[in-house]
Amino acid sequence: MTLIRGTSLQGYSALTAELGGDPAALLAVVGLAPDVVGDHDTFVDYRAVATLLETTATATSCADFGRRLSQRQGLEILGPLGVAARTAATVGAALQAIEQFMAVYSPAIAVTVGPARDPGLVQLEWRLVVDRPPPHRQAAELALGVALRVLQLLAGTGFHPTTAQLRHQPLGPPEDYEHFFGCRVDHGADRYGFRFRADVLQRRLGADHAVHAVVRDYLDTIAVHTGAGDRDAVARLVRRMLPTGGLSLELVAEQLAQHPRTLQRRLASTGTTFAQIVDDVRREEAARYLRESDLPLGQLSGNLGFSEQSVLSRACRRWFGMSPREVRRSGREGDVR
Repeated sequence: MTLIRGTSLQGYSALTAELGGDPAALLAVVGLAPDVVGDHDTFVDYRAVATLLETTATATSCADFGRRLSQRQGLEILGPLGVAARTAATVGAALQAIEQFMAVYSPAIAVTVGPARDPGLVQLEWRLVVDRPPPHRQAAELALGVALRVLQLLAGTGFHPTTAQLRHQPLGPPEDYEHFFGCRVDHGADRYGFRFRADVLQRRLGADHAVHAVVRDYLDTIAVHTGAGDRDAVARLVRRMLPTGGLSLELVAEQLAQHPRTLQRRLASTGTTFAQIVDDVRREEAARYLRESDLPLGQLSGNLGFSEQSVLSRACRRWFGMSPREVRRSGREGDVR
């Protein structure tokens, strides 16, 4: 599902007008009404939001539109999910609640926090879990900007990541990114996110255990739960497990607490197979990496779970009718979907 709360555009109209743009006209181009902006009770099409941000950045000649808009948003855009985070016992517990219930805010988005490769650090990653997403550089920068503000609220205004990662190349001066995030920024990375010290997760918050429990119970009743055999649930696990090189039907079935044959039957009943889902996810991830990053093809092959770069080359010719380098060039021109 490609939906997101109207609060994802909180501050949009005022910022656009300040930059000399016509917010109502730009909203109309993507089929959104002005009254959805900032409305938590309204779900809007995430693809329309991502396209709106890209279009507005171009129309206003504001390359950092997403980062600027993030300064007008914070934990409040998450509604009851924000309340759950603020009443948690620790920063780690707050992020765990956000990770678990992000679908209440948007089923199109996933946020995960886990160990980083570097000792003593954790990795926060933001990603889309929709098929063939539109260009979303501004949306990604908006999301990371809001994530940074949320962590500064929870962990203290002195919080800064150790490094930030962006899949795309700089949209403006690279030093502007370092000033914004307060750390080194790696462009052309294999993900959107940032790393920070693991001990931040242990910082105590002004917990209200009773309120936290009530809000979590409420979120659990309205969360978008995906059926265990549903294609989206399998695709999410496939996307997460591809880089490990150990992806298999048996492992995915185990994660879903099902027998492999049961999972096969459930997928067959929806007209698909595990192998088809793996191929579809690889295609989507390959298009996204090639369009948005300069990741070396050998590393990209590993991220997609391929044993050799030559396997990626053959797959790209089957998917796109082009070599990976040709796909990358076409993606820069907006032709790869």
